[in-house]
Amino acid sequence: MATTSSPSPAHPVYVIGGGPGGLAVAAALRGRGVRAVVLEKSDAVGASWRTHYDRLRLHTTRRLSALPGLRIPRSFGRWVARADVVRYLEKYAEKHELDVVTGVEVHRVERAGTEWVLHATGGRRLVASAVVVATGYNHTPRLPDWPGRDAYRGELNHARSYRNPEPYAGKDVLVVGIGNTGAEIAADLAEGGAKRVRLAVRTVPHIVKRTTAGWPAQRSGILIRRLPARLVDRLGALLARFATPDLTAYGLPRPDTGLATRQREGAVPVQDVGLIDAVRSGKVEIVAAVEGFEGDEVLLADGSRIAPEAVIAATGYRRALEPLLGHLNGVLDEQGRPTAHGARCPREAYGLYFTGFTNPISGMLRELAIDAEKIARRVARAERTAAKSAAKSSAR
Repeated sequence: MATTSSPSPAHPVYVIGGGPGGLAVAAALRGRGVRAVVLEKSDAVGASWRTHYDRLRLHTTRRLSALPGLRIPRSFGRWVARADVVRYLEKYAEKHELDVVTGVEVHRVERAGTEWVLHATGGRRLVASAVVVATGYNHTPRLPDWPGRDAYRGELNHARSYRNPEPYAGKDVLVVGIGNTGAEIAADLAEGGAKRVRLAVRTVPHIVKRTTAGWPAQRSGILIRRLPARLVDRLGALLARFATPDLTAYGLPRPDTGLATRQREGAVPVQDVGLIDAVRSGKVEIVAAVEGFEGDEVLLADGSRIAPEAVIAATGYRRALEPLLGHLNGVLDEQGRPTAHGARCPREAYGLYFTGFTNPISGMLRELAIDAEKIARRVARAERTAAKSAAKSSAR
């Protein structure tokens, strides 16, 4: 990435979060001569990737997952492993000579005239010309407040703490939630020696093959994302009949809501990396949604009770932006999500940008790379305009 020069303001752009989105924005800004400082609350970049389960690989191809200015090495393979993603992010920060400050958590962001003030660890008060929030789509584990949960006598953990099936060898395990994480953990447990694996499902997902005849599902997602939802719903239903088996007999009927309609509600398709075979072979059993707990039993929506030895809740995450930004008008919606994204700022918060808070069917890393370039162009243009105005004022 070539670095171009432009007038630099007195204060840097602060990027909150040292994951892929934050690093990509910082690199794109640096490439346009804008000083950017990444603030990461953990002790290293890519913190969330360091804590994901061992089996995880990108569901998007290597070629379509690179960040601006650095390809992912071919040696990492088509579907990049979790540990290699971490290595790539470390190399990315090093190559672009990014200014990353670790061990600093931003607690609150406030407007101060034309600038922004960040209140951070150790009483720090940091002044920024602009702020990019890149704290991630999967920030804070969400564990439903099921009745009887606190008195449950079995083992209950969120999927965030799952690493591999070894601690569950020989155990009866219930996985709650059939998103990509829950589906993959269930398959991992079934292959890794758990005595029995059940998967609790509330809403039947769309399940797609990661590749069909060598064609990755991600490329299909890129092609259809701009098409009308009704058309994509029809195409998705047609493709499903040819590409994925009917699992109705196993408790997973085909969804009654279209693929695009479901995606616009916030749910991406589940990419099959072993779940279909595990369900058809009986290694993973589908059960009804969890309604609550009683003693050492789990109560299911169909009225049945089961008594697994361990429960893993793949029940998603919260963005957790309210403490940071909830006091600012028009920045977050009723669900706590940013009201603007990418190069667009909230109407009442010019200079405040967000990246990584959507779950696109075209691939998260690909969209982070696109967002980074758009944000950098917008910030650089705004700073050039500000510098020109300042120069004119001083000349009078």
